[in-house]
Amino acid sequence: MRAAAVAMLLAGLSGCGRKASRPATPKAPKTVRKGWSQEGIASWYGVPYHGRKTASGEVYDMYQMTAAHKTLPFGVVVEVRNKTNARKVEVRVTDRGPFVKGRIIDLSRAAAEAIELIGPGTAPVKIKVIRTPAK
Repeated sequence: MRAAAVAMLLAGLSGCGRKASRPATPKAPKTVRKGWSQEGIASWYGVPYHGRKTASGEVYDMYQMTAAHKTLPFGVVVEVRNKTNARKVEVRVTDRGPFVKGRIIDLSRAAAEAIELIGPGTAPVKIKVIRTPAK
């Protein structure tokens, strides 16, 4: 009886040492056309990531007009309009994210400041592709 209890305990613990796998990054669409748009919540990211490599291989500079998007190709330029105050900014997609449910874009600190997103941290936005990367 004791041996059976030990066997059950060991079987139950066998999966505990494994690291949780990261969710797969969504693949970017093969083609994106000028004018494509999306609405949702924007957020911003800064200090902990400043100076680190982005998913595109570029070094993240929170003082540049850049953004992270889950699927848009790197190099796409989008206009981001804050729906609470109508302020707009143009940013280039250089990274992947955000990875918080319900958010569609993470802006650099400079871009977030331009549309008054720093204080509240998030805001409803509309993003629109205005330029696609040269092939």
